[in-house]
Amino acid sequence: MVRNPQDSFTINPIFARPGEVDSVDKYILPKESMLPETAYQIVHDESMLDGNARLNLATFVSTFMDPQADKLYAEAYDKNAIDKDEYPQTAAMETYCWRMLADLWHAPDPANAIGCSTTGSSEACMLGGLALKRRWQEKRKAAGKPSDKPNLVMSSAVQVCWEKFCNYFDVEARYVPISLEHKVLDGFGLEAYLDENTIGVVAIMGVTYTGMYEPVKKIAKVLDDFEKKTGLDIMIHVDGASGAMIAPFVQPTLVWDFKIPRVTSINTSGHKYGLVYPGLGWVVWRSADLLPDSLVFKVSYLGGEMPTFALNFSRPGAQILLQYWAFLRYGYAGYKAVQTATMKVARYLADEIAKFEPFDLWNEPTDIPVFAWMLKPDPNRNWTLYDLSDRLRMQGWQIPAYPMPTDLTNLTVQRIVVRNGLSLDLAARLIDDIRAQISHLNNMGCKLPDRKDAVFHH
Repeated sequence: MVRNPQDSFTINPIFARPGEVDSVDKYILPKESMLPETAYQIVHDESMLDGNARLNLATFVSTFMDPQADKLYAEAYDKNAIDKDEYPQTAAMETYCWRMLADLWHAPDPANAIGCSTTGSSEACMLGGLALKRRWQEKRKAAGKPSDKPNLVMSSAVQVCWEKFCNYFDVEARYVPISLEHKVLDGFGLEAYLDENTIGVVAIMGVTYTGMYEPVKKIAKVLDDFEKKTGLDIMIHVDGASGAMIAPFVQPTLVWDFKIPRVTSINTSGHKYGLVYPGLGWVVWRSADLLPDSLVFKVSYLGGEMPTFALNFSRPGAQILLQYWAFLRYGYAGYKAVQTATMKVARYLADEIAKFEPFDLWNEPTDIPVFAWMLKPDPNRNWTLYDLSDRLRMQGWQIPAYPMPTDLTNLTVQRIVVRNGLSLDLAARLIDDIRAQISHLNNMGCKLPDRKDAVFHH
């Protein structure tokens, strides 16, 4: 059988020891060992084809930390977060972190709050959703009512992890559609989606598509009025993946967190605007009684008994140390400085992009440092935002174009996420590249293939 050259790696003889194989299959475990340097070179060379993380303006995930954090990370590679008996100080630092977050988010009594770390906001959202579902089930059963048809109400622009939650845990997803008049879930029409089987409402602090906040206080007011009319007490989970680490520093007077009694739980991504490398999320409940005991497992592991609430078991403990390091390193003043700087860069980019004749901004970067834009109608234009995204990728920039959610799928937008590490100098270079690529596309006189199947990066 003739082998496809693409099915194997060719090993440069400079990196191989005498007598070592000169190629290795990509899909079959090698029969023999190789030098660590040889294996390193193969993986290193393969990963060079990835994009430049600093120029990836699609992802919300942190791509920069200080050298001291890199050193700390290397010292903690081998720590397993679940081994609380073996690594008690890692467990202690986890508690330090969620207690800090409970205080930052104005829990009435942070010492009586409860929280935990997760592998990211997706797991944190699912834990928040599970707590909503279990509390609703237990309340229904105690009242002698059926508890087999739970539903969760959220925006049609919700992040895919909520779709997964409803799918995996047998909860009916009820999506309130966004529109040109109501670009986020703002309470308009919300009552039509609520009933006695509603376990809660999700409010997003930083919609993935556009970065816009959903007005938690306004949503809570609708639920207050609904309870007065029906007697149904429906709680809110705030998906603050990004905004929960922006609002306290950039919009400190905005009321969105545990100051609102209906907010029972909040999640955030430590690895987004918490300024930690990928692999860390947090979820906090305003008080310990809001996390049902029936969801907490007490397990005996490696010499000790411990409570745990998670969707997985073993996972890295290093990111927990990095989060505590970041909290100590930045403090309130530092986070405010970093987040304000990213907002400044986002403001500059939005102002410059708004000057380009083909574009209209979908939203301003006034909430989190994220914004999107769309093309003005022009029957003579021969290119789309997908084409512009392709051209910018050739320059190293990853800036996605994608259709909006249900009821607006005929509208395509392009989005930029500004993170720590994107300087004004780099932003100015990006504007130059956008200008050059618009000029190139205008002069091409032909339209590239439709890209509606383009991957949307959350």
